Amino acid sequence: MYSDHFDIYTGNANPDLARKICRYLDVELGKAEVFQFANENIFVKILDNVREKDVFLIQPTSHPVNQSIMELLILIDAFKRASAGRITAVIPFYAYGRSDKKDQPRVPITARLIADMITVAGADRVLTLDLHQGQIQGFFNIPVDELTAVHILSNYFRTKHLDDLVVVTDLGFAKRARTFAELIDAPLAIIEKRRVGNLDRAELMNVIGEVRGKRAIIVDDEIDTGGTLIEIVRALEREGVDEIYAAATHGVLSDPAVDRIRTSSIKELVLTDSIPLPPAKRIAKIKTFSIAPLIGEAIRRIHRGESVGALFSSDVALTQQMLMWDDGTERTLNLSDDLPADDEQDPDESAGAGGAGIIRAVPSAGLGDR
Repeated sequence: MYSDHFDIYTGNANPDLARKICRYLDVELGKAEVFQFANENIFVKILDNVREKDVFLIQPTSHPVNQSIMELLILIDAFKRASAGRITAVIPFYAYGRSDKKDQPRVPITARLIADMITVAGADRVLTLDLHQGQIQGFFNIPVDELTAVHILSNYFRTKHLDDLVVVTDLGFAKRARTFAELIDAPLAIIEKRRVGNLDRAELMNVIGEVRGKRAIIVDDEIDTGGTLIEIVRALEREGVDEIYAAATHGVLSDPAVDRIRTSSIKELVLTDSIPLPPAKRIAKIKTFSIAPLIGEAIRRIHRGESVGALFSSDVALTQQMLMWDDGTERTLNLSDDLPADDEQDPDESAGAGGAGIIRAVPSAGLGDR
């Protein structure tokens, strides 16, 4: 229907990620003007012909959140009025995800409102990553593909060959954390917590599970101010945990998160680049992996009408075969016990090892011919 060509465009929320995705797919980033007038009105102009094209619009709704949302909506409207054949909103980070239910009297369900706005603007489908809660998919009346970074993050810890591990999470992320724990062959412990009013602060209740004397990996979907993360660290320290790591898909890192992480006993925090990390927030404890190969592979499959779920199935372990990028630098990760984690491998040798290594999935012919 759309031939074997597709177009990728981006707003101003995370253009670096869009460029990495284009680099992975061996395509050029589409040309568009997206800027703000002095009166704070946003202007969009598409500089390419997109009539009947399959368009993928990459725009996480990250800082500045409300501006990013408006850019996304206006971009979708512009593509719709330019007669694009299909518009897929690629939203690596979905803002307002915490407002997914009425847990107090007279409060909105903002996550549903954002979904309605995206749908009404003219998006035909949504591609996203690790929503705060899975039911947000049901807020849309258009198809939603939700990816997860759990495999990317767990693969990194597998290469570290740590022993006596335990995966720690709260109840909200327990299902995906269980997958994380299974992938690194570690038990799961649950943190019971409750939020105090509408503040960015949580009160911990209990640590459910055996953690004493172990190395803990705290996993969550996002880290905002870091208050909950530090409370979990303190609880684990009281329980006698020897060494603490943390991993999350989305590094919101609102103030004072970076200072809290810097002064904490966390040895390493692993994030993805779903949200751009400014230089001021790049400290030695924070390590970033790119989700560009994962999103790029999903874009290719959506365009071709292939299964996106197969990315995470047991028989097609493409997340273990794809290249992982450390801060945008191409590297291969080896999961065998006889080689160091940082050893470079020849892609052909990795492919012949039964998928044990992580290599770049080479785009098929035709996708890069534009």
